Amino acid sequence: MTKKTPALAVLCAVQFMLVLDDTVVNVALPAIRGELGFSAAGLAWVVNAYFLAFGGFLLLSGRAADLLGRRRAFLIGVTAFGVASLACGLAQEPWQLVAARFAQGMGSALASPAALSLITLMFPGEGERARAVGVWGAIAALGGTMGLVISGVLTDLTSWRWIFLINLPVAALALLLVPRLVGESRAARGARLDVPGALLGTAAVLALVYGLLQAEHAGWVSAAVLLPLLLAAVLAAAFLVVESRTAQPLVPLAFLAVRVRAVANLSILLFSAAFYAMAFLLMIHLQTRLGYGALVAGVAYLPYGGGVLAGMWLSSRAVTRFGTRPALLVALTVSAAGLLLLSGVAPGDGYVSGVLPGMLVTSLGCGLSLPALTTAAVSGTTSEDAGVGSAVLTSVQQVGGAVGVALLVTLAAQRGYAFALVICAALVALAAVLVATALRPSRYGGRTSGTPGLR
Repeated sequence: MTKKTPALAVLCAVQFMLVLDDTVVNVALPAIRGELGFSAAGLAWVVNAYFLAFGGFLLLSGRAADLLGRRRAFLIGVTAFGVASLACGLAQEPWQLVAARFAQGMGSALASPAALSLITLMFPGEGERARAVGVWGAIAALGGTMGLVISGVLTDLTSWRWIFLINLPVAALALLLVPRLVGESRAARGARLDVPGALLGTAAVLALVYGLLQAEHAGWVSAAVLLPLLLAAVLAAAFLVVESRTAQPLVPLAFLAVRVRAVANLSILLFSAAFYAMAFLLMIHLQTRLGYGALVAGVAYLPYGGGVLAGMWLSSRAVTRFGTRPALLVALTVSAAGLLLLSGVAPGDGYVSGVLPGMLVTSLGCGLSLPALTTAAVSGTTSEDAGVGSAVLTSVQQVGGAVGVALLVTLAAQRGYAFALVICAALVALAAVLVATALRPSRYGGRTSGTPGLR
């Protein structure tokens, strides 16, 4: 076993931890409110502060990792995340927890793209990169769902504070092992940070995520939502103008123009919107319709993790044998079918006969889909742009998650659980149509641009 294997294991464990914190507080919110005395509006920021910082600073952090050194950026990010997790666990006032959650998000924004870029450079071969990046993507998907499980178990058996304190051993292990297992890498000397692009890009994503997060409480036609979204559109337009005229742009437009990466990232946006919303809605269904407590609801989610792991195991084999495009079409179709099964669960249906079949099919589709999508999204990245490619991918996941939760939870409140899950299925089906129509099989043995079966 080479150093690559344990290094991949440690980097994936950290990514699991970072994505876990997207959702780990959801089940614990009532306990947090009761102990710290949050207002209803303030409680939402326990979730939103992390989303805002994580999503908002990814592009800047990804380019900073390319320039400063990816291992260095990863270690700084993990250290910041660990310290902030300790602060979350020790918080005595609402403002302390919200501030610490924001700091957690900033640490995640620095560590996550650095970790993925290290993986893409550690595994330069086409096949080994596809397998390694696929594992990373699937572990990230598992983390987003297992946050609900872990939150339920720890909140019921111990205290909500442990949902943050459990991060400390993982962070300490990463800080101990990564310097021994992973070498440093950075972009060529002479490269500079595009400061105007960094400011505009970061501000645009911050405004977008902030506006989306306000939608659930303020309503889509309120000034609290429309003004930030309008500001985000203006800033994004300015960002594109600046990037087109800068010698060393934060995100080269040519990078985004590569067909495989563009289609993969757009598909991930749709997929993340559907699956973040599904995880949230399903947990609500288990607790309200079936009357499960936090612990039982968490345990009821465990089969989902098993389905994702099974899908991961199948995904790499499917991509190797059939190519990314055919494997993705099957995976996205399975995902959409699982979501439709979940949408058909009636209020009186039990767990085993109602929820479990759809949960298993959906989780299998998730495990099949995300490894292949992740591999395609970073295909062809090099030592010059690995951090940017990883940051774009993670930004798309975070924005997609924020859009999905904001839009589909609102739809569920207005039109019902079933209707919202049908929309989730439609989003995944749209991603399948995009893959089918916009990606073409390679004419040269099924392998181009580092991605089997695509060009």
